[in-house]
Amino acid sequence: MPSNYPIRPLSLNDVSTYSLESRPSKVNLNDFARASTDGASLTDFLEGLPNILAVQSLRALASAIRRAQELEKPIIWGIGGHVVKTGLAPILIDLMKRGFVSAVAGNGSVLVHDAEIAMVGSTSEDVDATLNEGNFGGADETGKLLNDAARDGARDKIGLGESMGRALAALEPKHRDYSLLCAAYEARVPFTAHVTVGGDIAHFHPNADGAALGKTSHTDFKLLAELVRRMDGGGVYLNIGSAVTLPEVFLKCVTLVRNLGHPLSDITTANFDFIQSYRPLTNVVRRPTAGGAGHGYSITGHHELTIPLLAAQIICGI
Repeated sequence: MPSNYPIRPLSLNDVSTYSLESRPSKVNLNDFARASTDGASLTDFLEGLPNILAVQSLRALASAIRRAQELEKPIIWGIGGHVVKTGLAPILIDLMKRGFVSAVAGNGSVLVHDAEIAMVGSTSEDVDATLNEGNFGGADETGKLLNDAARDGARDKIGLGESMGRALAALEPKHRDYSLLCAAYEARVPFTAHVTVGGDIAHFHPNADGAALGKTSHTDFKLLAELVRRMDGGGVYLNIGSAVTLPEVFLKCVTLVRNLGHPLSDITTANFDFIQSYRPLTNVVRRPTAGGAGHGYSITGHHELTIPLLAAQIICGI
């Protein structure tokens, strides 16, 4: 029985087609992965990755980092506490020794976890188990170290990151070789710390000094801004595992630098995280590099996988 509709389906008889081989395509066999073989080297493995999507971004970012080193431009690693908690400090310390880390910017949790690793070799308490008892964040040694360092830093007119590194190194902690704070302080690599009032455990310890914490963190903001100023002409900023604090701090550094009339172009930025959140994508990847000012990359995945891969790409020059 014929259709009762007054309208008939569109005819396909006159559709234009083309030869498949004549069409430009985004993927071809040259980009495909190569299977690993017994005895393959790290370089073989990296060269065998598919030259597609995230691998292309990793390779481009690694190339930008090597270029920044050659140009003697800052390579700034902005990290959240999760970077330390996933055991990546040895990777970053090695890159620091190789000249691929010019500065580290961390939020308050980085100070906590790095210091605890250095002092006792463990960190990351079970919040669910301690919160009901009111014990979360109550480690005595951690609170004293943070706040004493803040007061000493305010007195000496230095930033919280440097003051923490100095205080922690002076303790000669058993596990100092795993500490980013100690490594940066000993190598004279700037380490800036950016605490959030009320958002970090330092603020509720008995020896807390809000003025000292604020002053030293503000000093570090200005120090980071100077490092960002020097990024012009080839510098790199990486945001790893900070969804709010560091993207906001970095954006304010960018606007301060440009407000003062300094050029800031030909820069590379990147965001590494489990998911691509609004602030890192907007404040790190897109806005600072807009209008031809540079290139931004987004790498999604677990830090314990993506950061060692990036480090290997940098070192092997793939």
